[in-house]
Amino acid sequence: MSFEPWQAERGAFDPFQARWELYNLDKDFSQGKDLAQDDPSKLDELTALWWAEARVNNALPLDWRGPERFSGELTGKPNLAGDRKTFVYAGNFTGLPEAAAPDLKNKSFSVSAKVDIQDDNNGMIFTQGGNTGGWGFYMKDGKLVVAHNFIDVKEYIVRSDQTVPAGKHDLKMTFTYEGGKEMGKSGIVDLSVDGNPAGSGKIEQTTPFKYSLSENQDVGSDTGSPVVSDYSGAFPFQGKLEAVVVELLN
Repeated sequence: MSFEPWQAERGAFDPFQARWELYNLDKDFSQGKDLAQDDPSKLDELTALWWAEARVNNALPLDWRGPERFSGELTGKPNLAGDRKTFVYAGNFTGLPEAAAPDLKNKSFSVSAKVDIQDDNNGMIFTQGGNTGGWGFYMKDGKLVVAHNFIDVKEYIVRSDQTVPAGKHDLKMTFTYEGGKEMGKSGIVDLSVDGNPAGSGKIEQTTPFKYSLSENQDVGSDTGSPVVSDYSGAFPFQGKLEAVVVELLN
C-alpha cells in the first residue's frame, strides 16, 4: 500500500506505473520475500489475469480515493434535495437520512427557527449527523448554542452571549465557510435573536465528506447519537417550535 490507512486523502495514483509484487503464499504466508524479480514471467501472467478479472467483474475504472468517495459533491452521487437552496420544516420532524437532507458540507448556510419559549428552556432545534461528525443548533440553560463535531476528533461549541428571554422569537445561526473550493476548512458562526447579533465564534475544521453512515437529520430532538458531549439523549425542544428553515448560501 502506498498510503497510511488513516490518511483522509490518498493523493494521485497511477495503477499503470505501480510496482507489482509477487509472493508464494504456500511457502511465504507473511509475504516477506518478493519474487517479482526472480520470476518475471509468472508476475506478467498474474498481472494480466488480474486486469482480466477486474474487467469481467466491473471493477474498472479504479477509484483510488478513500473517504472522498463518501462525498456526493466529489462523486456526483444524486441527492433527493436536488438543486434546492431553501428547506422549510413545519415543526418537529425526525429521521431524514443524510442523503435526502440539505448538504451542509463545505459551504455557507443558515438555520432559522420561529419559537415560543419559557425562561431557561433547553432542547434541540436542528441537528444533522451525530458523534462521528455533524451539526447541532439548540438551546441550553436559556442560551442559543451551535455545535460542530469534526469526525469525532474535535468538538466546537459557540454560545450566545446572553440568555434568550421567554416569549416568541426568531432564532438564527449562520455559518460562513472560509474554505472557498477547498474541503473541510474553517468558518465563522454568527448567532442572532430577532435579527439582533447574539454571539459568534470560529469553527476551525469542518467535516468534509460524510457525517455518518447511520445518523439522520432531526428537527425538535436528536434521535441518534449526540453531536457533542454538551447534551445527552434525545434532548427534545422544550418550547414550541413553529418552523425551521435551512438555507444553503453558496
